[in-house]
This record gives sequence, structure tokens and C-alpha cells, in this order.
Amino acid sequence: MKRIIFSDIDGTLLDSNHRMSGNTLKAIRKAEDDDIPFVIVSARSPSGIYPILREYGFSSPIIAYSGGLILDEKGNTIYHKGMSKETAKEIASFISKEKLDLSLSVFSYDEWVVMKKDERIANEERTVKAEAREGAIDTIAKDEISKLLCICNPEKTENIEEKLRSNFKDVAVVKSDSALIEIMAKGVSKAEAVKMMCREYKVPMEEAIAFGDNYNDEEMLRAVGHGFLMGNAPEALKGRIKLHTDDNNHDGIYKALQSLGII
Repeated sequence: MKRIIFSDIDGTLLDSNHRMSGNTLKAIRKAEDDDIPFVIVSARSPSGIYPILREYGFSSPIIAYSGGLILDEKGNTIYHKGMSKETAKEIASFISKEKLDLSLSVFSYDEWVVMKKDERIANEERTVKAEAREGAIDTIAKDEISKLLCICNPEKTENIEEKLRSNFKDVAVVKSDSALIEIMAKGVSKAEAVKMMCREYKVPMEEAIAFGDNYNDEEMLRAVGHGFLMGNAPEALKGRIKLHTDDNNHDGIYKALQSLGII
């Protein structure tokens, strides 16, 4: 039986201190030994993912930008889908005009640009162990924009999400955390990226295993045969996803893989 494992990073693979537990790493190593591909699936950019691989000494294909960019184990591009710079500028202009309470980041492949650094951006830099540069969208080297990240005032996230959705129907607007909204090209999702990787590895979707903890993981968890919601997920999600495991501070990934007989 061929299998493949997909895992979100924040709130899933890493604990509350942004560290990976010994048992989680043990689970990944066991999967590698058994030739079960382990694929990281994240809203992060590649530069926010690779430090984790280097720190814990394993290699993995990565799905970045919630499905907008897929790279193989050697960093070669398998897939990319982004939005135009014009669309990104329209959204940035709307955010500025409406004075929405958020800090905007613009990502293109592995380039991270912000209009102005502030404490929200600084905190994100510390979390992902990568650094943004200040600049305009037109200073970005590539023609396509992989993702816009809105770091919001948590009290206003839902209102901001509603405004963006109603004004920009040709992009995907996804809340990924109480303070985070991701904006990608239409059709980009973790679920679609997981389907592509299952085809790449010739693994039936019903044999795929996935782990996630938040709203932007829901479609992915529903798409695979074994989609586990972490115990630290929002309560609203717990009634909608069938399979649950322990939280990210108590070896949720390890225990779920134990229950499937992989560990």
C-alpha cells in the first residue's frame, strides 16, 4: 500500500514555541525509512520553510503559499500559479484607501517585500526566521505575485476578510489564523496542491494522510483519506472534521501515525 504524508507547519508540525518535538521528528524519520514521502504544506514562503528542514536535518518536497508554489526535494519548481502585479497593486491600493487595520506583505517566489516595516512584520520575521525588504510591488523581480499576506488586528480580521472577498472575486481570499488573511490566485488551495502531489507520487487520495490546525487546512483535510485536525484547532472546525489528534504541544502527528500503524 503506497502512502504519503502532508503536514502544515504552524500549529501542527511545530509546537507553540515554534519547535519540533523529538517524537514528531522520529515520525518523519520512520516515514523516510519506509519510503513514505513527507511533504510540508504551508502558507509560508520557501525561505520560511527551508530553515526548518536545515535545523532538523531532513529533506522534503514543499508546498508553499498554500498551494501556489510546489518545489521538489532539490528546490526545483514543479508548479507555480500567481496573480499579476496589476492585480496585487489594485488590492494594495484598496487596502490603503479603505485604511484597513493590517500590515501587508507581498511574496513572489522567494522574494518578500513590504511597503513599510512595523512590529507586526518584525514579529512575522522572527516567527519564520526570514527577512522582508521594504519596497514597492514594481521592484519585485518576477512578473507574477505568489501571495499577499494581511497581518490584521484580530478584532477586525473577519470584517477585513469580508471586504476583500466582496471587492476582489477573481482571487482566493482565505483566513488562515485569527489575525492572518492570505490572498492567492483563483483556484490555488492546499487541497489542489495535495491532489497534484498524489498524482506525482502515484498515491491514491484515499491513502493520503494530512495534518492541519486551521481554516485554510479544512479543504485539504477533507480531500484526503486520513485528514487529522490538531487538538489546538478552533472549536468551530472540530465539528466539521471527522478525524482528530492531540494538539501540537503533545505529539499529535506522532500519535495519529501510531494509530495508523505507521510508527
